[in-house]
Amino acid sequence: MSLVLQSHCKVNLLLNILGKREDDFHELETIIQPVPLYDELRIERAGQGIELTCSDSRLSVGQDNLVHRAASLFLKKIKANGIHIHLQKNLPLAAGIGAGSSNAAFTLRGLNELFNSPCSPDELQTMAASLGSDVPFFLQDNPALATGRGEQVKPLEPFAALRGRGLLLIHPGFGVSTPWAYQALAAIPEAHGHEGQAVAMLQSLQAGELHGFYNSLETPVFQKHTVLPVLKNFLTENGALVALMSGSGSTTFAITDDRPDAEALRAKYHGHFGQAGWSATVAL
Repeated sequence: MSLVLQSHCKVNLLLNILGKREDDFHELETIIQPVPLYDELRIERAGQGIELTCSDSRLSVGQDNLVHRAASLFLKKIKANGIHIHLQKNLPLAAGIGAGSSNAAFTLRGLNELFNSPCSPDELQTMAASLGSDVPFFLQDNPALATGRGEQVKPLEPFAALRGRGLLLIHPGFGVSTPWAYQALAAIPEAHGHEGQAVAMLQSLQAGELHGFYNSLETPVFQKHTVLPVLKNFLTENGALVALMSGSGSTTFAITDDRPDAEALRAKYHGHFGQAGWSATVAL
């Protein structure tokens, strides 16, 4: 038996980092929007141990890969082995859109289905949180408010403000290290937000208003990668209702009135900056 799963990505409508915790993680509040752009996972029971293959040769298929780690955790939990997973990578690496975290979460989801649901939602949540702060979000498919270090996920109904909107994502061809971005933030305390921004933003989004978009990590990342604020400004000056870097970058997203407007903005972007990098549009 085998399963084929579509592993979607996300953008952070808000990433408000409040400060460093005693466990060396950061306390944060983030509003996460799922995005219907996908990697693909094919999972089957076969062989011995864990065999992982990947379409992108730049990505390790060893024990350091998040998919491999997720499979190892799950199989150890249920005392089983014999899994082959093929990962078809369509989304960019180190992009701030959670593709690797999604791959790990969908590995857990797929294995649980393949083995007839031996693990409870709470057990999957515990495994996901141990893999990374973004992984628990992808155990469900709705927008969400995430708090703590990002592992406390509250699913939400779709936002009225985004209904029918277009979304443009642009990855300029280089990645940003998440650990580096958080370390660099430590030297810029004014980039930390204040608690409660998420509540205010949720009220706006649910009322149909596009207010409150903020990412604490833009400050350190923009200081190092000076093309990113130029890119963001270009988007806002050429029709975007909102433009923001997602996660630790380097992907920047733009919200437009509808998908045709997102496609038009995408064409303007490539006309100005050239064809390098990766871009995509979707309807929300």
